[in-house]
Parts: sequence; structure tokens; C-alpha cells
Amino acid sequence: MKLVRDHIPEIIESDGKWCLCRHVNGADEHMVWLKEKIVEEAQEFIENPSYEEAADMIEVVKAFCHLNDLDWLTAVHKANAKAETHGGFYSGIILQKVGKE
Repeated sequence: MKLVRDHIPEIIESDGKWCLCRHVNGADEHMVWLKEKIVEEAQEFIENPSYEEAADMIEVVKAFCHLNDLDWLTAVHKANAKAETHGGFYSGIILQKVGKE
């Protein structure tokens, strides 16, 4: 069993196959499945970096936002603003220790 995109059952059936599906039982169960899905999608992206796999990760994050009543576009704008002030994760900086002078 795994969480799949909303139109996957229709796609399977249009290919002449059948599938057994159910809906999550509330937001708590949905969150459990989304947590599993983000790990799965991240692993697939690590194994095969591609636009397809990146799109899958983005869609899971969008679902997390939806489930937590967060507007997707606002989250994207916040990410862009935070990148402006705090940077991204492009340089590979590892913080090893912080101390007082």
C-alpha cells in the first residue's frame, strides 16, 4: 500500500487493469502517508535526479501545505524571501559549532 496521486486509479483502469483503493481516514492518517511519501520521493530523486522526481517532491510538499491550511504560493514567496535573506543550500556549508567570543 502507498499513497498515490489522485488520478492514478483512473489511469490504471484506462489501461484495462483494475485496482483496489481507499481514502485516508482523516487528516491524521493523511499526514502519516504523506510523511512516508516524501521519504519515498526524496529517495527516488536521489537515485534519479530529474524534473519528474523533483515534481513529485513538490507535489507532496504542496499536499502538506494544503493539509495544514497553508497557501502554496505564499509558501513559495516565503521560500524566495528567505533565500534572499538567509541564502539557500547550494554552497554545501556544514555548521560544526557555534560559541561565544
